[in-house]
Amino acid sequence: MVHVPRLDLNLFIVFDAIYAEGGVTRAAEKLHLTQPAISHALGRLRQMFDDPLFVRQGHAMIPTPVARSIVDPVRRALRQLEATVTETGRFDPAEAHKQVALGVHESLEATVLPAVMQRLVEAAPLIDVTVQPIDRRRLEGLLADGTFDLALDVFLPLSGDVMHRRVAQDRLVVVARRDHPAIGPTLDLATYLELAHVLVTSRRRSAGAVDAALARLGLKRRIRLRGQYYFAACRVVAETDLLLTMPEYDARLCSRQFGNRILPLPFEMPPIDVHLYWHASTDRDPANQWLREELVRAFAAAPFGER
Repeated sequence: MVHVPRLDLNLFIVFDAIYAEGGVTRAAEKLHLTQPAISHALGRLRQMFDDPLFVRQGHAMIPTPVARSIVDPVRRALRQLEATVTETGRFDPAEAHKQVALGVHESLEATVLPAVMQRLVEAAPLIDVTVQPIDRRRLEGLLADGTFDLALDVFLPLSGDVMHRRVAQDRLVVVARRDHPAIGPTLDLATYLELAHVLVTSRRRSAGAVDAALARLGLKRRIRLRGQYYFAACRVVAETDLLLTMPEYDARLCSRQFGNRILPLPFEMPPIDVHLYWHASTDRDPANQWLREELVRAFAAAPFGER
């Protein structure tokens, strides 16, 4: 039986770190503690719950069913305690020692991270950042349990527990190799449909937004290659006659590397709204507020909309 008055909250911080990092060594590094200290805390947790909580498998510590059942409430409780303390306290980025987790769509990493890190290196030397890919189906839960402090993606229909703010707007363009034999000064719709395309997507088979828009017009393009990353797709385009439709800002970054042409999309598509997301429980947290403003400034510094 757990005796609440004798609970040591630090044990749950250790539990969260082991769960997140998958091992005692990495948890010790994250918390700036020794491995014996982490192992001792894990031993106390095992005694408290009468369960091993984590079982070694190769080089990783795999959570048991009991650990998986308590991780979400533990993280929510730690998040709420942290928010309670920081809301009434002072946040000084120059002195704050903090691990920040950002969920960022892959296409936005190159857009905003340079400006964010430049600012953090100067203003918050003790804040470390971890960037992780976004699983849109789980985003709300990842923000709620503290896995992500903030997230960046296109507009998503989430519940009222997740707050958001539009930070940028981009548009889709077409990328082609510099000396493409089928493209003259401009690209018309007929040529766009005649040529084959690269599609960057995390989905195996379903159509993307461009293909859905074409379908509404009774049109269809041929997808020769499905890939995961815009940078790799831009290189493919530079060495083939394939076309790539992608956000303009990323296209301009890639064009510096590969010298590809950037052309207007030959049919109407709505602009791409980029939103910053955070959980309502952190809305008044001074650290989260400061980070949000830094991300807003980073996007303001990025030349979205420059033609």
